[in-house]
Amino acid sequence: MRAIRSYVLRQGRTTPAQQRALDELLPRYGVAFGRKISSTKPLVLEIGSGMGETTAALAQAHPEMDFVAVEVHGPGVGSLLNRIEAEKLANVRVIRHDAVEVLDRMVADASLAGIHLFFPDPWPKKRHHKRRLLQGAFAGLLAERLQPGGYLHVATDWQDYAERTLEVLEAVPALRNTAQRFAPRPPWRPETKFERRGLRLGHDVWDLLFEKVRA
Repeated sequence: MRAIRSYVLRQGRTTPAQQRALDELLPRYGVAFGRKISSTKPLVLEIGSGMGETTAALAQAHPEMDFVAVEVHGPGVGSLLNRIEAEKLANVRVIRHDAVEVLDRMVADASLAGIHLFFPDPWPKKRHHKRRLLQGAFAGLLAERLQPGGYLHVATDWQDYAERTLEVLEAVPALRNTAQRFAPRPPWRPETKFERRGLRLGHDVWDLLFEKVRA
């Protein structure tokens, strides 16, 4: 959809347990890039699942739903795979690939009950704003992939990113803000590692909860 990536593949340390998961569990719980994603249950896609703690908690709390976690960083993918195995989560699958390409090529229109984007990289320096994931074209793609009544939930601890994201999402005709501006933190959203770090640094947290307009 655009050549500029919203992430940098960092050379973080992959533990032996994470590497084992990538080697042995990804073929079992992963979805290969290019395969169409479908489910008989309400399907939620999480963009940037990090180390997987939020994904696993939501999947465990909602066995009536299916979850697809999209993440590019190996240690995070390995960590989530280990959680899936340890907690016997039958309703989570993992895609190790760029989220823009996943949404563009693997997800059908009006097929998702929800999309989660929790604490994406805010790229705070002005010269890096072009790397921010939530730009107009991608926001429109997210709206297309949501089913009528489906939701898009974004959370960030960077005020500038929150304000800009609000502008971008409110400019998409197919999306409706469920709040006046920012939504209260839903009690069902688990607190993430990035959120806890932001709170320790004195950051506020902003939740944006939009709904796909029903025809």
